[in-house]
Amino acid sequence: MTQTVAVLGTGKIGEALLSGMIRGGWPASKLLVTARRTERAEELRTRYGVEAVSNAEAAKRADTLILTVKPQDMAKLLDELAPHVPADRLVISGAAGIPTSFFEERLSPGTPVVRVMTNTPALVDEAMSVISAGSHATAEHLAHTEEIFGGVGKTLRVPESQQDAATALSGSGPAYFYFLVEAMTDAGILLGLPRAQAHDLIVQAAIGAAVMLRDSGEHPVKLREAVTSPAGTTINAIVELERHGVRAALIAALEAARDRSRELASGNS
Repeated sequence: MTQTVAVLGTGKIGEALLSGMIRGGWPASKLLVTARRTERAEELRTRYGVEAVSNAEAAKRADTLILTVKPQDMAKLLDELAPHVPADRLVISGAAGIPTSFFEERLSPGTPVVRVMTNTPALVDEAMSVISAGSHATAEHLAHTEEIFGGVGKTLRVPESQQDAATALSGSGPAYFYFLVEAMTDAGILLGLPRAQAHDLIVQAAIGAAVMLRDSGEHPVKLREAVTSPAGTTINAIVELERHGVRAALIAALEAARDRSRELASGNS
């Protein structure tokens, strides 16, 4: 925590990282932020006591640069940063689909780059951040990245070849659960429950199931079977899910998300 860290393009995820680092003991004096809008930069400065600077200034002063802009904006940002980033800076990318080679080709030779795919539960310190090293990143760089992202949830190291799959499964993952909760809430209304009650019932069921999956160590099939009694209500619902191909649809959806991540990597917007 003696190093200076700059968060560039500080949107929701960037702010979540910033607040997580501060809660974890990172001194505000060692944190820099950049934002596209002046009023946003001022808001962050006031809220967290950090210094808001330009992208070029952040590149000159920070030991670690965390790039949280959208994938389509990354090339432009790197063009701006490249003249100011020495090869000893650690560059962390949070952009979906963009490989570390994209950064290495545009920055000084030997610049260490780490690719991270996190997700929106970073806002409540329950993120899953998947971390991969570029060709010049060391174990020390990975540990430093884990220190930063560990403040907003769990971290997992994977080979970069698995990042597109991780993006499909974890980066986009929360949206699938929100989609299921939305559909189940509508079903509750159809069955005669008020929307608020249906929502509360389903959200608590989701929380309870997630905690059991995390803490019990049991396979999800075994946990599901514990709820599924012979000729009961649950098995009838499961049969309908299988009849409508829900399992196959989920697999196809994840494959589509992975393929889109690959498209982003190839520059197809």
